[in-house]
Amino acid sequence: MARIDELRLMAKVARMYHIQGLRQPVIEDRLNVSQSTISRLLKRAESEGIVRITVSVPAGAHPDLEEGLQAAYGLKEAIVVDCVEDGDERIVPDLGAAAAFYLETTLKRREIVGISCWSAALLAMVNAMHPSQRGAGATVLQILGGVGNPAAEAHATHLTRRLANLIGGSAVFLPAPGVVGSAEARRVLMKDRFVREAVKMMRSVTLALVGIGALEPSRLLASSGNVFSPEELRILKDHGAVGDICLRFFDADGRPVVTPLNERVIGMELEHLRSVDRVVGVAGGRRKHAAIRSALRGRWINVLITDRFTAQRLLDDEKSLSRSESASGSQLPARVGAKRRS
Repeated sequence: MARIDELRLMAKVARMYHIQGLRQPVIEDRLNVSQSTISRLLKRAESEGIVRITVSVPAGAHPDLEEGLQAAYGLKEAIVVDCVEDGDERIVPDLGAAAAFYLETTLKRREIVGISCWSAALLAMVNAMHPSQRGAGATVLQILGGVGNPAAEAHATHLTRRLANLIGGSAVFLPAPGVVGSAEARRVLMKDRFVREAVKMMRSVTLALVGIGALEPSRLLASSGNVFSPEELRILKDHGAVGDICLRFFDADGRPVVTPLNERVIGMELEHLRSVDRVVGVAGGRRKHAAIRSALRGRWINVLITDRFTAQRLLDDEKSLSRSESASGSQLPARVGAKRRS
C-alpha cells in the first residue's frame, strides 16, 4: 500500500484529470509535477482502486460476443448485429446496415475493393450506404462473374457501379459468367482481355467484401443462373462441401473442396484471399451457420459481420470443441490457414 501522502496526490491528480477534464500539461503546470510522474500516478490510481473505469454498453451492442468471436476464431474484428428474430431473411437489412457503417468508417483512399455480387446482405449494404468521398481514388472490382440471366447480369453490374459511385471510386467489371459449361469454355473466356485484366487485378485487392454461401444456393444466386445443377451439388456434398465464398467450396474444417467443377468457375480463388489485408464476411442466419463456421475455421475471412444468434451458436461450437479435446486428452489437427494474418 502506498503512503497516505502519495495516495492523496494520486487522488488529486485523478480528480483533475478525470473529473475536471484537465490535460496532463495543465496539471504539470499547476502541481509542478512532471508529465511522466502524472502518467505514473494515474496508472497507480487505477491499481489502488482510487479510479475505477466502467463502460456502459448501450442496448443492442454485444461486445462480449464480439470479443469472444475474435478470440475463438482469430479475427481482426467481429461485428455482432442486434436483431429481434432468428430468421434468415429478416436479418439481411440489419447486416447490410452494419456492413455499410463499417465500410463508411474504415475505407481508405485508393483502396482496391473486391465485391461478390451474389449476396443479399451485400446488396443491402449498398442500399444502406451514404455517398462519400472517403474512398476517392478507390477501385471497386467485381470478383465473381455476373453474366447469365439478363436481369441478374444487370444487377451485378449495377451493384458494382453503384458502390463505386457511392465511395467516389471507379468500377471494374468481370464480363463473364460465374459458372460456365466446361473447363474449355472457361479457358476460352479467360482469353478475353477484359476478363483477363479483371482476374489479374484480384491479386491486388486490399479489401474483399464477400457473402458466405450454404451448399444450397440462395434465391438471389439461383435467379442469376450462376449455379451448379442439383446433380453437381450432390457431387460437392459427397466431397464434404458445406459452404462457399465466390463459388469456391470448402468442407466443415474449412479445407478447400477440389473437384473438376472448380475449373468452371470464373471468380476469385480462395488462395487469393490469403494475401488480402481485410476479408469481410457478411452473413448470418441458421441456414448459413455451418458455412460461416467452416469459413472461420479455414481462416478464409478475418472480419465477420453477423447476427447475435449466429454469434452465440459459433461460440457454443468452439466451447463444445474445446470440451471434446479436453475429454479426449488430445489436440485435433491444426486448422487450415492457421498462419493467416489476424
